[in-house]
Amino acid sequence: MGFSMSQIYLDHNATTPLDPRVREAMLPWLGAHHGNPSSVHAFGRLAQEAVEAAREQVAQLLQARPPEIVFTASGTEANNAVLVSCARRSAFAGHLVISAIEHPSVMGMAAELEQAGMAVTRMAPGCRGRVDAAEMMAAVREDTILVCLMLANNEVGTLQPIEQVAAECRQRGVPILCDAVQATGKIPVNAEDLGVDYLTLGAHKFYGPLGAAALWICKGAHFSPLLVGGSQERRRRAGTANVPAIVGLGRAAEIALVELDARQKGLQTLRDHFEERLEETVPEVIFHGRSVPRLPNTSNVAVIGVEAEALMIRLDLRGYAVSTGSACSSGTVEPSQTLLAMGISADEALSSLRVSFGVSNTIEEVDAFTEELATQVDELRRLTPAP
Repeated sequence: MGFSMSQIYLDHNATTPLDPRVREAMLPWLGAHHGNPSSVHAFGRLAQEAVEAAREQVAQLLQARPPEIVFTASGTEANNAVLVSCARRSAFAGHLVISAIEHPSVMGMAAELEQAGMAVTRMAPGCRGRVDAAEMMAAVREDTILVCLMLANNEVGTLQPIEQVAAECRQRGVPILCDAVQATGKIPVNAEDLGVDYLTLGAHKFYGPLGAAALWICKGAHFSPLLVGGSQERRRRAGTANVPAIVGLGRAAEIALVELDARQKGLQTLRDHFEERLEETVPEVIFHGRSVPRLPNTSNVAVIGVEAEALMIRLDLRGYAVSTGSACSSGTVEPSQTLLAMGISADEALSSLRVSFGVSNTIEEVDAFTEELATQVDELRRLTPAP
């Protein structure tokens, strides 16, 4: 299936296009450079050098040390690995505290562990989409084995009080996992300054390839591997390294480190312009999480009286790609669990779109999209019978 020249992509929180500079770095490893990094001959040594160079690049982006970086195939795998490791250590007993707006990779594994006999407390955010740090820590018990709190929500973009929660966790000797997949490459992420024990990121959220992610493990933090069998990644993740994807992750991290400030400013300009124009052209819109710190590129908006799924389809047919929520939850016409956890009604949640901008978008595209959005909202409202 091809795309028309007018196709405009506004779903960068789902995945981002591969940066041409990242593709260029990967290409040799898809051709002549084909050694297994575990092999001792020259081909293998060259591949291992490339993997270690990427590890250094990722570490620099996080202001961390290279040995603390473990490469995985996805953020989901990295999050699952931490949860299972902590559960094994407690013999699948004890207690988890997670936010109710975590990524499905955390929510889903927590539910699995709950079925296995562990206790799970899910902390709802306030109506603004931000968890209260004191309330989260009040849920921690003597048998709490792990706290999970994302840095930035993938649907609303709200930044969570990870530093405050992590500081309290450290005082009480409770490990904490920070899913930073949606934040890395968009805002500064310093693993040690956050004070967490585990942090996860994914290349495809900041213009790197699919199939490459990383888990940062604080020195001294407990970890037993999810995948076993080989000695790769210092015995923390078995399996032959995906060298092309890891090289791409490293290059994407290197670029993000240099361009982060400009990215933040440019993305926020696009996001703010969109929200201002939408308020001018479409009556009865509500922006979720707008009153607290958010990712610079993310806008989650309810268009009252309009079914978001129908609006998204109409926009898609006219060349605009947006989302009704998390890509990992697509395919369902159910209200967003994140918005419901914020206390938003099911009707409002079902009227909500996520628009997430990327570095390739322009003000002209934002204006064209906003105009088309207003047109489609007007048509849908005329077609919808009054209650």
